[in-house]
Amino acid sequence: MKTTETPAPLPAESGAPITKTDVRPPAPPKEKKEGTVLNVFSHGVLVIWAFMVVMPLLWAVMTSFKDDRSIFSSPWSLPDSLHFDNWSRAWTQANMSDYFLNTVLVVGGSLIGTLVLGSMAAYVLARFEFPGNRFIYYLFIGGMSFPIMLALVPLFYVVNNMGLLNTIHGLILVYIAYSLPFTVFFLTAFFRTLPTSIAEAAFVDGASHSRTFFQIMLPMAKPGLISVGIFNFLGQWNQYMLPTVLNTDPDKRVLTQGLVQLAVSQGYKGDWSGLFAGLVMAMLPVLAAYIIFQRQVVQGLTAGALK
Repeated sequence: MKTTETPAPLPAESGAPITKTDVRPPAPPKEKKEGTVLNVFSHGVLVIWAFMVVMPLLWAVMTSFKDDRSIFSSPWSLPDSLHFDNWSRAWTQANMSDYFLNTVLVVGGSLIGTLVLGSMAAYVLARFEFPGNRFIYYLFIGGMSFPIMLALVPLFYVVNNMGLLNTIHGLILVYIAYSLPFTVFFLTAFFRTLPTSIAEAAFVDGASHSRTFFQIMLPMAKPGLISVGIFNFLGQWNQYMLPTVLNTDPDKRVLTQGLVQLAVSQGYKGDWSGLFAGLVMAMLPVLAAYIIFQRQVVQGLTAGALK
């Protein structure tokens, strides 16, 4: 007797649910490590650059605490003892205190005048359309490309004819004129990134143009003002050519002139330890200003890119 085997019922026939097999997609190919190589290279370049910038500063600070013999016999070694008399000698005997005060007066007055006048001019050029707007704007840009060395001789005669030669306020006015082109160029681009709706709301509420500018728009431009203020501070604090030509009075010299005077004060025997102490004195305010306002500087530089 033959027996016939009945085939096993299919899942559909038996009523069992059909389940799909777990098919996993093929693993993606390994990504190339070009990004990693690029990051390592860029970080290496930044480390080298930081080393090249920081090492001279640290070496100058370290040398300011050495005596003259140690500076030449062991220039790269740490000082055997801290000679604070270098700083006191540079501050008192070399008249660095007077030079420091003159520099603070000149740079402080010129910085305030540059920011006030430059922000007002930049606001008008950025917010108002009138005949000659672009022409005035390009005049300021042209002032950035004009080398100051070509203007030294006529500038000397202009300042002399105005009776401002060898004066603090005369040097302040020259610094303001020297820094205005870049200030107007920088702040004009910054004011264009600010929203116009806030100024229009102030006009609707009855605010005048001056009140809108000083109470609303100027506080909104604080990052840009700090950024351009830092740049102007660096240029004006380290300025040497203009005070050398326009300020020959020994009692009204600024720090850069004082450092040169300190270097040649003793003829062939230079006071190297005192010179490095004076150099660090002139360097510390610039470093302190940048460290304090570094976040605002970055915000001011990137504000236009984030719009």
